Amino acid sequence: CDKELKESGDKKADKSAEVEKLSTKINQMKSKSESLKEEVTQLQADLAALAKAQAEADKLREEEHAAYVTNQADLEQGLNGVKLALKVLNDYYAKGDKAHESQSGGASSIIGLLEVVESDFSKGLAEVETTEEAAAADYEAETKENAVEKTAKTKDVEYKTKESVKLEEEAAALSSDLATVQDELDAVLEYLSKIHKECDEFAETYAE
Repeated sequence: CDKELKESGDKKADKSAEVEKLSTKINQMKSKSESLKEEVTQLQADLAALAKAQAEADKLREEEHAAYVTNQADLEQGLNGVKLALKVLNDYYAKGDKAHESQSGGASSIIGLLEVVESDFSKGLAEVETTEEAAAADYEAETKENAVEKTAKTKDVEYKTKESVKLEEEAAALSSDLATVQDELDAVLEYLSKIHKECDEFAETYAE
């Protein structure tokens, strides 16, 4: 009896330890898999927000560029018109006729006014071109940054999804092992109970 009880007790201890070890490992794997799934959900939300931000940036850039094209055309047309008027006036008053000399005072003020307008048009044109260049550069930089972030997060989603699935499969395989070991432990416990009962009965009979 003592020998069988000891052997069965040792088996019980071994199987119990194995059950505990497998249970702990399975729980850790499931916990890690759930954690990875949560990270994937967050990454997917980040990617959706990134796509929305890029779409808004694309729309804004398109609108800004369209406004620039219109403004540039208007300013260039105005500038060319003023330059043509100045050329006509300068050519006209450069002839040196006496009639022109009597009007030279008025002519200078008109030419001076047109030169101010020409300068304003030139400045305006330079400003819209500078603004367009800066906006285009900012858009390009933001688009590249978004593309890098999208690539990194997409790869992260792929890796973490794959890792989560792998952990679930491994946990399922270990669960099968756990069921087998648990059956073995149950059998040992049942046998141990039977041995205890038989030994107790034998002890009582011997005592009598």
